[in-house]
Amino acid sequence: MFASRLVALLVLLLALNGAAAAASQAEEKALDQGLVSRALNAELHNVPDGKFPMRYRLRKTSPRLSTTKDIVETREGAVARLVAVNDKPLSAADEQKELDRLAELQQDPGRQRNRKQSQDGDRNRVLKVLRVLPDAFLYTYAGTGQSPIGKVEKFTFKPNPKFSPPDLETKVLTAMTGEIWIDPTQERVTRLEGHLNRDVDFAWGILGRLYKGGWVIIDQADVGNRQWRIVRFQMAMNGRLVFTTKSFDTLEEESRFAPIPPTIRRRQSRCFAVRRQGQSRADTETDYSSKQNSPTARVGLFCLLRLLEST
Repeated sequence: MFASRLVALLVLLLALNGAAAAASQAEEKALDQGLVSRALNAELHNVPDGKFPMRYRLRKTSPRLSTTKDIVETREGAVARLVAVNDKPLSAADEQKELDRLAELQQDPGRQRNRKQSQDGDRNRVLKVLRVLPDAFLYTYAGTGQSPIGKVEKFTFKPNPKFSPPDLETKVLTAMTGEIWIDPTQERVTRLEGHLNRDVDFAWGILGRLYKGGWVIIDQADVGNRQWRIVRFQMAMNGRLVFTTKSFDTLEEESRFAPIPPTIRRRQSRCFAVRRQGQSRADTETDYSSKQNSPTARVGLFCLLRLLEST
């Protein structure tokens, strides 16, 4: 009697364990489909479009050079001021060249329009890729983890064999595997890490080829007021463009984010770029009085005062 009851108990426990495993798998599958879809949809609808302009510091590094720039965003496009090369501040002569460049840009609206068109083109390419991400990959729940910003849900991804890329920009996704991390509270992507697991040819290799082994890492964070921005981008890829071999090895780090009023116009943003970090209005006026014969300084003070009045 005891033996038969023991066998029955074991059968029951196995059945319960199987049911629990099945329920857990179902929950993971639902989490997989739901959280990833919502997070990718949030990214698609929150690509920066100038409605919430910010200023920030951009440090870009390559094997031969590093540059540091102050960036100011406006609806007319982003304006950059070079502040350091190879982590060394600009010399007085180089700083004056940079101020003169900004002054020339201010006096030539056509150049800024061209820059804005280029930035809009980059944004459209990002949107194009984001639109296909839900269909381009198959996602598998990989568990909970910790990131610098807290708890994240991790998913692995691999190419979806049913996905047909609509253009060259999205073709690379057919050869990429990796991980995506999602903040479960705000349902936003915090990291995407992708690796090319095979060569990717463009126009049967005539236009170019990306070689197997390349990788890209994108880190994103809430930089304040639920505004999410890329804070780190790193890419290492090798390829061929027609007959020229190319190596892409770059690291971009963005920091010191601060919001600016969306009403600030392009002229005001350039004046902000000219302003030194932490410089007060009194300091600016003193600096201006010592350089009152400089056209750049005269324009810079006028715009800077307008900027300070509007912030």
